[in-house]
Amino acid sequence: MGGNAQVLVTAGKAWSAAVLLALTAACSAPEAPSDGGSNGPLNMPELASANPSFVSLNPCVDAILIEVANPEQILALSHYSLDPNSSSIDPARAREFAVTGGTVEEVAALSPDMVLASEFIAPPSRAALTDLGFPIEPFGIASDPEQSFAQIARLAELAGHPQRGEELIARIKRALADAAPPTGFDAASAVLWQPGQIVPGEATLVSHLMRETGFSNHSAARGFGQADYVSLEGLLSDPPQLVLVAGSSAGQTHPLLKELTSTQVETFDPKLLYCAGPTIIQAAERLSEIRENLPSKAYQ
Repeated sequence: MGGNAQVLVTAGKAWSAAVLLALTAACSAPEAPSDGGSNGPLNMPELASANPSFVSLNPCVDAILIEVANPEQILALSHYSLDPNSSSIDPARAREFAVTGGTVEEVAALSPDMVLASEFIAPPSRAALTDLGFPIEPFGIASDPEQSFAQIARLAELAGHPQRGEELIARIKRALADAAPPTGFDAASAVLWQPGQIVPGEATLVSHLMRETGFSNHSAARGFGQADYVSLEGLLSDPPQLVLVAGSSAGQTHPLLKELTSTQVETFDPKLLYCAGPTIIQAAERLSEIRENLPSKAYQ
């Protein structure tokens, strides 16, 4: 499939008619019941093929799928993985696969054995795909490495290559161990300033990784919660030992940041904020690198 990094379109009027009928039924039907946040499909049959094919609509799943499945099993990734500003996959690697825009028509044209989606897939799309006979496996947002390990193991199991999942998990665990601070290290206070000048909550993957690599959440200690806005003025009046800038708003690029004398200011790629899987390795390595470059006074 190398070189087919384009958005696929419906193949044939028969598929279009079937999809329209399914969508009409889905829009008039009640919303499907919640699966309670599990990673299992609702009332879906087990995959019959030992080498099943997949269409992924979830950019975080994309990064794991290319690690645990054979290339021929991946009929398409999500179109987000082609965007170098948001993808967790190297752009050259992502271009080896086809992508879809996530429409039911595109998925139906590819006829996968399973659709890998987000827990937040639109109910009409989920109902239409189900009516057309496509099993759907929804994946949530991992808030810590253990949840990510469970997702990796599940994807590897579905792909028929559980050992690849075990190998990826082992790589992530090694990276986390390598990125851990030395014994006796006092955590450095840090603010992770995300796009829009918001900060993460404690129960997020990136906050977990910060704790694992030797940082304390300065914003949480000051009473800020998930997605709370932190102004430039507020940051300057109560600066931490480290500011991780993961955005480009006016406050995050303001010259006053350079005048902080007791605070280290570093950039953090927004692509490392949200997805788990192999992205954990890159995030842990970057956080460890930043910790090692802190001035000695920040360690005290």
